[in-house]
Amino acid sequence: MATVAISAAKWSWPSPYPQARTSNSLDADTQLVERCLSGQDAAWEELVKSQTRRVYSICYRFTNSDAEAQDLTQDVFMRVFKNLKSFRAGEGLFVVWLTRLTRNLLIDHYRRTRLERATESIEDQTNVLEETTPMLAKTDSMLAGREASELLQAALQKLSPELRETVILRDLEELEYREIAEVLNVPEGTVKSRLNRGRAELARILKRHKVRI
Repeated sequence: MATVAISAAKWSWPSPYPQARTSNSLDADTQLVERCLSGQDAAWEELVKSQTRRVYSICYRFTNSDAEAQDLTQDVFMRVFKNLKSFRAGEGLFVVWLTRLTRNLLIDHYRRTRLERATESIEDQTNVLEETTPMLAKTDSMLAGREASELLQAALQKLSPELRETVILRDLEELEYREIAEVLNVPEGTVKSRLNRGRAELARILKRHKVRI
């Protein structure tokens, strides 16, 4: 079942720079989920196409590996396919539900692969991702070409996973503070604190490479 669902959408793996969300896109997300749940044949393919860039971007930014990001993105959508009925439109936005599901899968991935991340717990590591995202989007727009993209990605990898996650969700995915707090299950104040620390650290790393931000 999962193979059929995933292969229905012909993915072309995007650059890890997602398009900004709009209120119209949020409404479209909810409508699309409703169409999927009502059994419309083309709705699942449409949902995958509309959300692949976001999911792949989060996975790529965190793993720094195109191959891993592709595999994890496939895994995310298989999990979405199996659990879409658990989404409740009245309880929150689909993008928050999807981002939380993606984050949980990343946690599972790190547990399986037993990556060494200092002495922090897996949950603490992934929480760190929340604090560097807005400045990162600004920096992305000021840099150009493959070399700049690689430099920025390398700088991200030098952040602790917790700070890296926050930056991605805020500055690249453009989630609101309250949405990030929902995804990470932490207070908004914690999100803002991590974001400030992450942005400051990313700025120091980029300045050492003489990147102006």
